[in-house]
Amino acid sequence: MLPKSWRWLKDYAAASERLVIGLISGTSADGVDAALVKVVGDKPKRVETLAFTTLPYPAEIRKTVLEVSHDGDIETLCWLNFALGELFAEAALKVIEVANIDRKRVQLVGSHGQTVRHLPPNRNSFAIHSVSRVGTLQIASPAVIAMRTGIPVVSDFRAKDMAAGGQGAPLVPLVDWLLLRHPNKTRIALNIGGIANLTVLPAKAKVSDVLAFDTGPGNMLIDGAIRHFSGGVLNYDRDGEWARQGRVDKNLLHWLMSHPFLLQPPPKSTGREMFGEAFLREVIKRANSLGLTQNDTVATLTAFTAEIIADAIKRFVLPKFGQVDELIVSGGGANNPTLMAMLCERLPKVKIRRSDELGINADAKEAIAFAVLAHRTVMGLAGNVPSATGAKMPVILGSITLPR
Repeated sequence: MLPKSWRWLKDYAAASERLVIGLISGTSADGVDAALVKVVGDKPKRVETLAFTTLPYPAEIRKTVLEVSHDGDIETLCWLNFALGELFAEAALKVIEVANIDRKRVQLVGSHGQTVRHLPPNRNSFAIHSVSRVGTLQIASPAVIAMRTGIPVVSDFRAKDMAAGGQGAPLVPLVDWLLLRHPNKTRIALNIGGIANLTVLPAKAKVSDVLAFDTGPGNMLIDGAIRHFSGGVLNYDRDGEWARQGRVDKNLLHWLMSHPFLLQPPPKSTGREMFGEAFLREVIKRANSLGLTQNDTVATLTAFTAEIIADAIKRFVLPKFGQVDELIVSGGGANNPTLMAMLCERLPKVKIRRSDELGINADAKEAIAFAVLAHRTVMGLAGNVPSATGAKMPVILGSITLPR
């Protein structure tokens, strides 16, 4: 017999529909995305988004997150974990308010948290008892979220996949497969967040057919350059205006495209550790030595994001899968018309669509994904795709924290 505190699990498993919240703050660390979804069926067979909202980080919190991600101290990390837990809880309550539903109807929260360090294994040297520097850390205390909302929380999604020998990322591919696969078309689901990642979904794909990996920086370097040039007044290139007014410098772009990560075959993942502040400083230093304007630098970084996505498709996808019928784009980069135009130029034979056209809010997709992954955790279903992460086996992801 289940202890009283766990009886919600029996009720959850017996239901045909559940209301679940997904929470995430990505590599850009600009706020908490919160999606409230209706999950229908056990695997599930349908997901309906009821509400979405973003709770921006206060300026000081965002500054601290970026500092900790680069070179933070333990004391700061400790209090920031709880502070972010409060903000994630606030975002969950806010999306419930936006949906105008009773909080008691929400049965589960899936929180990816805020990544402050991600050190995936080297595929060639990983071993179960390895002493190499392998690990991942996402903060935003699930205990705080559970206590403030009164709702069970699933968190720490990446660790189990890494314990099984995987990269711990990307984790959205299973949800891409559930929601976006097509019986006759080969699709690529592309998310352009701080880091860009793609999921290849061949026609009639089984889970084992899925290929997914990080292509490299998405908005991260563009946003960083905008913050640098604006003295922190702006956080991103609104409507791609800075890039549109600049010119792409071939010399800087060639140097950017020489980064070894781009040649590394999948499975692979990356983050701020590789393309963060230190890398951005080197980019700006080189841009200055080439006499580039600020707009030129932003234009070149925007072209870099488009180029690495197109190159990854040509290098790793087309040789294996042949023709790609549709590229379905989500994430903040989907809102940058200059970036999207550059992507269209580089992939003229591929139909490019926003995920909104298929019923998935482009800004909400990753938050939706972690609601679905939390649901699968509670249902005892695997949440990773070994062909995407490199894990030795499918595993149930995350840890469950009860509110009381």
